[in-house]
Amino acid sequence: MKTNPVTLILAAVFFSPILKGFLSKFSSPNLKLDIEDINKTISFVISLFLGIYYSKKIFIEHNVGIYKDIYERIPKNIIKYIDNNFFMVYVVLTPLIIFIIYKIIFLILDILNSITIYPILDKLEDILRDKGNIFKRIFGALFNIPKSICYVLLIAFVLNIFSMFTKNDTLNKYLQSSKIYNNICKQAIIPVTNSKIAKKLPNIINNSFKIVVKEEAGKNSSQQNNFKDKKTIVYYNGVTLEEGIKSNKQINNFARHLAAEDATSKGKAKIIYDWIGTNISYDHDKAEKVLKDNFQVKSGAIPTFNSKSGICFDYSCLFIAMCRANDIKVRLVTGEGFNGVSWVSHAWNQVYIPEEGRWINVDATFYKGGNYFDTKRFDIDHRKSQIAGEW
Repeated sequence: MKTNPVTLILAAVFFSPILKGFLSKFSSPNLKLDIEDINKTISFVISLFLGIYYSKKIFIEHNVGIYKDIYERIPKNIIKYIDNNFFMVYVVLTPLIIFIIYKIIFLILDILNSITIYPILDKLEDILRDKGNIFKRIFGALFNIPKSICYVLLIAFVLNIFSMFTKNDTLNKYLQSSKIYNNICKQAIIPVTNSKIAKKLPNIINNSFKIVVKEEAGKNSSQQNNFKDKKTIVYYNGVTLEEGIKSNKQINNFARHLAAEDATSKGKAKIIYDWIGTNISYDHDKAEKVLKDNFQVKSGAIPTFNSKSGICFDYSCLFIAMCRANDIKVRLVTGEGFNGVSWVSHAWNQVYIPEEGRWINVDATFYKGGNYFDTKRFDIDHRKSQIAGEW
């Protein structure tokens, strides 16, 4: 059985400082230097989390409270430049915020250590002076555990950001299969770097979306490049696209009544998006079955509306059915979504807004992870988009 390289790297990063502490033994001067290094690492890790969190709140979401006030105070010409060069948020603004937070945290920790931990270490060295080497080595190893934890968090964070902005399928495969990396992301990274309810995000989406192309001769293919070939039938989670988006009188009447309060296409689409995101629950059991190529479960708009549960394809199909009931032009888009850990197969929608003359991106599956209705953050965690159908 091959060892996952990502797991191997994280394990090596964790045990290296502990091994070094064991070999070098406990020493107050050396430990003070180690603590200073730990302070730098802790400051950097915390500043990474807080820097990204606050830069997202200010420059991407900025819809409530102090974040909205700060954003509105930024000069219009700067806002326009940021909107046209959105990666400036990650290349310039976020690193600047991280650096400022890092300096503040490191200064605070250094002052606290000078008046608390350093005097204790000096006394501890006096106590251990007459102890045997093995005792000192154990203490040396134990005092390096915090550094090990910080290093692992840092490496996991770097891998997380790197995977988000690169298209390396091999790395993505290793990240998906590394249990250690997945646990670190779910427990430490995602809850901080995303929204307040982002702890739900890892459970929102996984590789539960399967596309199978059946040729007339009966051969199957997982490739998606023959959509326009009349000799092929494309199955999404075991059903054709037309079967998936099929509606009924109950859905149509409900959708029209629901969206009646707004006269614009965008307003109606937003109402539908909010309703689906609020009322449809992610079906984890179904996701597991689809992942194992078990397509006995029903997929599409009608089963999803009736059961109030489904996976990404179901969310998208129901959104299409409800938009069509309101005469709104809509698309099904397939591609990959970043679930906070790695890129996975995904499906979402686009809606045409005649008032603005453009298509906007909509992802009701990601609803609980933040605002995914015509938002600037959409392209950050969605990629490889292909239009599967338009109505």
